[in-house]
Amino acid sequence: MSARLLVAGVGNIFLADDAFGPEVVRALDRRPLPPEVRVRDFGIRGLDLAYALLDGYDTAVLVDAAVRGHEPGTLSLIESDLPGRATVGAPPEAHGMDPAKVLALAAHLGDEPLPRVLVLACEPELRAPAGEDIAPGVSATVREAVGRAVAALHAMVPVLLADPAATPPLSRPDESPALSPPGCRAP
Repeated sequence: MSARLLVAGVGNIFLADDAFGPEVVRALDRRPLPPEVRVRDFGIRGLDLAYALLDGYDTAVLVDAAVRGHEPGTLSLIESDLPGRATVGAPPEAHGMDPAKVLALAAHLGDEPLPRVLVLACEPELRAPAGEDIAPGVSATVREAVGRAVAALHAMVPVLLADPAATPPLSRPDESPALSPPGCRAP
């Protein structure tokens, strides 16, 4: 059986650089991944993503903007710590797109282990000002990172399809920059 892989764009298109994930998914329409990969824009629909994580994927790559303290536009690859099913307390909220809460909800809902979850994150430059509900449009820096993220996914996906436990060729910022593919900015 070939590995099954989910690439999930997450983020709010109305909150400046938070739209990174949906922008990457839209760019993948012009440069599609192999047919064994399901690519989907989840936006801020956390419940939909939680249920999708229960669909038997070997690996899920969430594409999102994330403040990690790096130069804007820096791509990071993060491996999520998966919550256990035996999480104590009330079930996590069903709405919203906090990836940690979505993973906890998926673990709460499912009987099977969750897939390996990687996050392809981009350091944002623009965030919606406090108290503002809408700040459409991504910064030029993050728009440029969209193309690099598409290239990174095209490098990562064949590796993950061949071996879902493999380390894809985009390193975390604290790992050796030599592991980053060309065009992926190291800190």
